[in-house]
Amino acid sequence: MRKMPITVRGADLLREELRRLKSEERPRIIQAIAEARGHGDLKENAEYHAAKEEQGFIEGRIKEVEARLANADIIDVTRLPHSGRVVFGVTVRLIDEADGREVTYRIVGEDEADISAGLVSITSPIARALIGRGEGDQAIVNAPGGERTYEVVKVEYL
Repeated sequence: MRKMPITVRGADLLREELRRLKSEERPRIIQAIAEARGHGDLKENAEYHAAKEEQGFIEGRIKEVEARLANADIIDVTRLPHSGRVVFGVTVRLIDEADGREVTYRIVGEDEADISAGLVSITSPIARALIGRGEGDQAIVNAPGGERTYEVVKVEYL
């Protein structure tokens, strides 16, 4: 598996999820399975089957988070040289040239992306169009809704 870029914040969120899954969710589901076993015949015990299914989901998610952390290339944008260019992890302020609207995005790893919070994946069309651009440059984005042109107003290494 190839290394995937992730911000320090993204890695911290994954570590916290892993801690919660192992120290809270796993013991809770083990207790629920033990209680369900106490109710008798396991073949017809819906609580037992539901708890076992949830246990499978939790164990699968633990493995997935562990694999993502093992294959993470954690990038601390504050330690990168401030070249004024758009790179992974920066926060970039843009003006949509079609309507003059200003938007701010942070370029993050795939697991961290949340467009409603202004976090765009490094693999998204907008991030691919912005990488390497500097303040004052234009970026043409081939988005699903059509082509859009943005002007890079500010690049911040936060």
